[in-house]
Order: sequence, then C-alpha cells, then structure tokens
Amino acid sequence: MPVTTSPAPRPFYPAQLLAVSGRALAQLVRTPSHSRRAAAARKLARHSLWLSAAGAALVIVLMVAFDQTEIQLMPARGTPGLWPIRILTDFGKDEYLLIALGAALVVLALVAAGLHGTRRALLLGLGTRVQFLFLSIAVSALAAEILKYIIGRGRPFVGGKANPFNFVPFEGSGAYASLPSGHAVAAFALAFAVSALWPRLRVFMFTYAIVIVLTRLVLLAHHPSDVVAGALVGMVGAMAVRYWFAARRLGFAIRADGTIVPLPGAVSGRLKRVAHGASAP
Repeated sequence: MPVTTSPAPRPFYPAQLLAVSGRALAQLVRTPSHSRRAAAARKLARHSLWLSAAGAALVIVLMVAFDQTEIQLMPARGTPGLWPIRILTDFGKDEYLLIALGAALVVLALVAAGLHGTRRALLLGLGTRVQFLFLSIAVSALAAEILKYIIGRGRPFVGGKANPFNFVPFEGSGAYASLPSGHAVAAFALAFAVSALWPRLRVFMFTYAIVIVLTRLVLLAHHPSDVVAGALVGMVGAMAVRYWFAARRLGFAIRADGTIVPLPGAVSGRLKRVAHGASAP
C-alpha cells in the first residue's frame, strides 16, 4: 500500500514578516566587522573636513557679497505665475521623500516575508539599499533641524527688509529656519546616496538636486548661502551614513586605501523574475 506524505506546512506569515523586519533592523546596529573600516573612517574625516571648510568659506562669501543682491532680483513672494515652481519644489521636501522610501521598505518587507531562498535574498538586498537612502536623508534632515534651531536665520524679507544678517538664535519658528535649507539637505543627501549606489545616475541626480535648490531661491524661501549650507549638510550626512553601512558590510565594500565602493546589486532581469514569482499562482 503506497505511503502518502503530507506537504510540509507553510511557515506562518506574520512570524516570517516579524523575522524579516527584525533582521533588517538588527543588521543596522550590529558591531562593525569590516577590517578596513579604520582606513575608511580616516578618509571620511579628511573629506568631510575639506568639504566643510570649503563650504563654510563659500557660505560666508555669499552671505556678505551676494545674498542681498540675489533675493532682490527674485519675483515677489506669492506671484501667481510661480505655481509650477511650487509644485516642483515639493519633490525635494524631506517629509515626502522619507514617506515614499518608508513605504517602499514596508512593501519590500511584506513581499520578502512570503518568499524564500534566492528570491528573498534579492529583495532583502534591495531593502538594504533603500534603508541606506532613507537613513541618508533622515540623519541629514535631523542634523539640519538642530542647526536651524541653533542658528535662527530669518528667511528673505522676514522683518520687512532684505537683510541677510537677520539672526535670532534659538527662536524656533519657521520664519527663522532659513539656514540651512531643508530642501537642499534632502535633495543633496538623496543625490549623493543614489550616486553612491548607482554611479551612472550621478549626473541625473545632481541635476535634480540643483533644480530643487533653484526653486527655493525663486520662491524666496532661502538665500543662496542657505542652499549651499544645505547641500553641504546633506552630502556630509550621507557620507557618514555610507560609512556606517560599509563598516558593517551592508551594500558597500571598502578598498585597501579606504575608498568605499558599492557592492554589485541585483540586476533588473533577476528582480523581474522575483516579482513574477511572487505574483504567480
């Protein structure tokens, strides 16, 4: 009489989802393991120092010599014909970028929890890269909010005059949150992070970031020195997050000289097969 075997029970989906989510979070705080992380840390410190010094010098020059002239050349705040610029500028708003990336992480976790083996590994690898993008913006935006509060620079024409030296430190209101520009922080953090993962997108992403900061100037939301400072904060913040990931062998490798390079990711064809497998009956 033939022996019938019952199929193996399917893993409990909520438990799988919890395991996938826990593993994704745990990898971010595990002990650094890369043997070359010290060289990468030295290179990060050196590059951050030079970038910060050059950026700070440019901010001061713009503040003294150009900010007042530039904001006087811009159209009046509230000009009706600027509505396309108001729509475009929202593509650099940190809240919207973080919501979009957070939603992508949730979707990836939901799908990966129902997969196994190579297909799950591919999606989790993509999820690690999305985590990097999310944290690059989040960490940079948090640093920017602290700086805004401490510096307290008035936005253009706050107080009724084109005064680039209108500072009320620790004021805490939106009117005195001009330096650094939050949109510039988010746009340049995202541009750097995407370019770090996919270098071929570098020109496109930094073009996007420049367009975003130009919209902030046209809308009289910021002075030129504000957006330069925001670009600086965004890039240094993303650089620090990249080092954090590389030191834990997440998405990046470290060369002998301390240079951080992206690990090869899943190619589009393999991702398409994963998506097809996930949706197949």
